Amino acid sequence: MNPQVQVKGIREGLLVGLGEGTWDELHQALLDHIDRQLDFLKGGRLTLDVGDVILRATEMGQLSKEISDRGLTLWAVLSRSPVTERTAQAFGLATQIAKTRSEQITPTLDLVSKSDQNAVLVRRTLRSGHSVKYAGHVVVIGDVNPGAEIIATGDVIVWGRLRGMVHAGAEGDEQAVVCALDLSPTQLRIGSQVAITPKRRGKPQPELACVKSDQVVAETWNPRKEKL
Repeated sequence: MNPQVQVKGIREGLLVGLGEGTWDELHQALLDHIDRQLDFLKGGRLTLDVGDVILRATEMGQLSKEISDRGLTLWAVLSRSPVTERTAQAFGLATQIAKTRSEQITPTLDLVSKSDQNAVLVRRTLRSGHSVKYAGHVVVIGDVNPGAEIIATGDVIVWGRLRGMVHAGAEGDEQAVVCALDLSPTQLRIGSQVAITPKRRGKPQPELACVKSDQVVAETWNPRKEKL
């Protein structure tokens, strides 16, 4: 079996943990995972926990370049090996971080989770430039302003005005839904389907967007009747 790669949000960025295996196996599993999750990871700052694996200058340099080529930054390497620790320090990488906490909202609001059954609750308005990227469901209590974006593998629910960009079911799940008290996004995608935002007609009302007959449609959202 391939080594398991686990990614979670921490204060310093993203903590990537590797399972058991040889460095060749772990190295390939890490790159494969990054490539599969690139939409969520791109731009992230990585802290890599390699456990007992011994990495010398050649391996460290190659890894740092491969991560950089994918649009990420290798910021720290955690290891129980003194050799690996000295190698990381020679490359200017951190080898210690503050005690990790559970997934949290960072200033850029970039989050990643392993399980698509998880959900993140955002209790704030997302202003222009803010981005929430989450492997699971996203619930926002507040507005999503133009210039802000939400990308989720699951559903997106906004208890407020949705006027930014939203992509639900980002890994191809066209059963995902997008709900908002005022659904007026600059762009709305569910799975591979892209919606054309209609002109506002009358007073805003809660709406639910979903995929029907290979197109995104919006309907009146009644939480008492809908089963998400």
